[in-house]
Amino acid sequence: MHVAIMRKPWGLLEKICTGEKTIESRWYNVKYRPWDAIFTGDTIYFKNSGEPVALKAEIGKVIQFTDLTPERVKEILVQYGKEDGIEEVRTQEFYERFKDKKYCILIFLKNPKRIAPFEIDKTGFGAMAAWITVSEIGEIKR
Repeated sequence: MHVAIMRKPWGLLEKICTGEKTIESRWYNVKYRPWDAIFTGDTIYFKNSGEPVALKAEIGKVIQFTDLTPERVKEILVQYGKEDGIEEVRTQEFYERFKDKKYCILIFLKNPKRIAPFEIDKTGFGAMAAWITVSEIGEIKR
């Protein structure tokens, strides 16, 4: 099970709920979680930073890209950006943000559902952790 911590100003939880965003992407310079630790059939919980967990979805598919170049980043954004909740007019903005990243994970979401909100305890995961993987959500649920 996974908890993805999102940037609230980007409004991505609502886009997941409405089906406007069906892919969660993570872009890295080094292989952080969930690299090689997320699989079809897993459950992912979502929360905005500073807020409780409020949404969950199933994982339908995962694609990992390595050795990215700026050209490949552009191709990924053009091919998958809309499903990732990126409006076409903002593709260049996200390209600038990700063009020098070396790794990308695309996580295809299925059956997103609002859930009764709950807090988590991030102790041991780092205050700035943007992704947490646990064997059971009860391990970190408060």
